[in-house]
Amino acid sequence: MSVPIITVDGPGGAGKGTLSYSLASELGWGMLDSGALYRVTAFAVLANDVPLSDESAIANIASHLALEFVPAAEGLTQVLLNGQDISLAIRSESCSSAASKVAAMGDVRAALLERQRQMAVAPGLVADGRDMGTVVFPDAPLKVFLTASAEARAERRHRQLLAKGESVTLARLLETIEERDARDRNRTESPLVPATDALVIDSTGISADSVLDTVLREARLRKLVS
Repeated sequence: MSVPIITVDGPGGAGKGTLSYSLASELGWGMLDSGALYRVTAFAVLANDVPLSDESAIANIASHLALEFVPAAEGLTQVLLNGQDISLAIRSESCSSAASKVAAMGDVRAALLERQRQMAVAPGLVADGRDMGTVVFPDAPLKVFLTASAEARAERRHRQLLAKGESVTLARLLETIEERDARDRNRTESPLVPATDALVIDSTGISADSVLDTVLREARLRKLVS
């Protein structure tokens, strides 16, 4: 029997992480945060002063990551690289920017593809990313594409960073998000687009609970859960 999979794709800041963690918690399934794989790769690249133009070296790093995802409190996941907790470090703006560039590299995506597919184990998997439904799990029975306006996503990110004590302007965040969106949509390898059979949800002005309810209802209609 195949493992049931729900993929959650979309641009950064649309609420994919919140939805995915909530789904995994509600269903008792495993959780794949594919963005964390690229963030960890970017972290290792920056830590080792590898040029972001050296795709071969970056792909080699991606192939040999000593990486662990450990369940933590409140549905979160602790990210360990070589035994070091880098959960907060990979969420910095510098790491996010580098991760977007790294994720556009074909050799890097190929290096991480099989690692992601191996995470599909019983009782099920919620896979959060940008190409989960189009490339990594194209046969998933439920594919969600979660989006929101760039302005709404910038405001959400601004609140998150302020809460962490980081200083960044809303205007700069909006510019960064629009640049990242353009890079993700226009890259040659696995561009950010909804799967042809995806359930597209615009979360602008909609609560996280409402989004979760919509996806759970769809999962029940498709008999993925009781």
